[in-house]
Amino acid sequence: MRLKSIFTNSFGILFSRVTGLGRDVLMASALGASVWSDMFFVAFKLPNLFRRIFAEGAFTQAFMPSFVSSRHKGVFATAIFLRFLLFLMAFSLLITFFPEPITKLLAWGWDSELIGKTSPMTAINFWYLDLIFIVTFLATLLQYKNHFATTAMSTALLNISMIAALYIYMKEDPKTVAYALSFAVLIGGILQVMVHLITLNKLNLHKILIGGWKYRKSKDVNEEKKQFQSLFLPGILGNSTPQISAFIDTLLATFLMTGSVSYLFYANRIFQLPLAIIAIATATVLFPAVSKALKNKNETEAYKNLNQAFWLLSFLLGGAMVGGILLAEPIVWLLFERGKFTQVQTLETVMVLQMYMVGLLPFGLAKLFSLFLYASHRHLKAAKIAVYSLVTSVTASLILMHPLGASGLALAGSLGGWVLFILTVKEVGTDKFMEIVRSKRSLYWVFGLLLFSFALYEINHLLLEYIR
Repeated sequence: MRLKSIFTNSFGILFSRVTGLGRDVLMASALGASVWSDMFFVAFKLPNLFRRIFAEGAFTQAFMPSFVSSRHKGVFATAIFLRFLLFLMAFSLLITFFPEPITKLLAWGWDSELIGKTSPMTAINFWYLDLIFIVTFLATLLQYKNHFATTAMSTALLNISMIAALYIYMKEDPKTVAYALSFAVLIGGILQVMVHLITLNKLNLHKILIGGWKYRKSKDVNEEKKQFQSLFLPGILGNSTPQISAFIDTLLATFLMTGSVSYLFYANRIFQLPLAIIAIATATVLFPAVSKALKNKNETEAYKNLNQAFWLLSFLLGGAMVGGILLAEPIVWLLFERGKFTQVQTLETVMVLQMYMVGLLPFGLAKLFSLFLYASHRHLKAAKIAVYSLVTSVTASLILMHPLGASGLALAGSLGGWVLFILTVKEVGTDKFMEIVRSKRSLYWVFGLLLFSFALYEINHLLLEYIR
């Protein structure tokens, strides 16, 4: 099941996420859960949304099947790259000159004064979107050659850039810190592009792009571009439900008490750690193999990978879910409670984290099963399932946000995750799912999770006595 590649990818993502947590620890100490932290998170929200959508599979899952089947891979890749890059650069220039409308879209609940203060940071951060598209495009070419380490590790460069900015400007006023972080985002993006270009050159993949540019007028790839276009928008929608849900949650959180945006951000950062290390790393490695197996009509090999990956994710994500729920307070205390991040803010973040963790297992398994929809070009069906999930999440958010606050928004996202998982399994094949779970491993999983939960409950009790 390509365990070596999965381990390599997981280790790279782990390193990136650990540096990300280090960044957030420093950020919490410097800004706490304040109006300036809320402003920066709103300004960074849109490019960060697209980073997750593009970098965590949506672009790749539309591009890879078309690229695999293309007769003129270089020309096709170059055509797609230029089309996207020119559009994004034009859009970024528009946001640079008119940042307030997009900022208002991100924070409906804020007054005009707060929107005006946040808008310049929105304009700065938005250029990261152009950089992350270049990174994602180059990463897809590397994945085609089964190289995952560079992409997995590269996010650490963004985090290291932001950590350096925090280290230098930690003692300055909050406004200076927020602007320093915004410029650090761009520096981190440039570093990510550079390491991908270096790796591309070492693997001689740059020849694909050079040849694509050279023969772009003599080779006809119109049909291949049409195929990609038919897959791209459904692929984006189908793969981005958690990110769109989190984006809407941030918007709704601006109507709640100060700090709500930050509680969601800090809790989501912890939630994303096991999701990325376990589920996204596994799905990223398996997708090229599943795409090639289904293209060659080798379904036996494809479903063998699914069976093995299902149990790997079930045990690891199940343990992480239980651990995140039961040990939420010690985790948040250890990571964030220092400087301007108070005990009250810890407890608010804990409730949000626990609600997010309810959705960890379904989101991870949905990521796995959706591979078969994308690899078999059923992007439109995946998009429809995602819409049902998103409608569930948004409806639940509107119902739960006032009685439960930010934790209600997190719980709504988890409910959407369960809908996404159930409908995705149904589309891939309930019979395939039942064939997998009719196994002794199901009993081991239930029994193991119960024992693990009991042990963590006792550990949590001891830790709370110590820290409180």
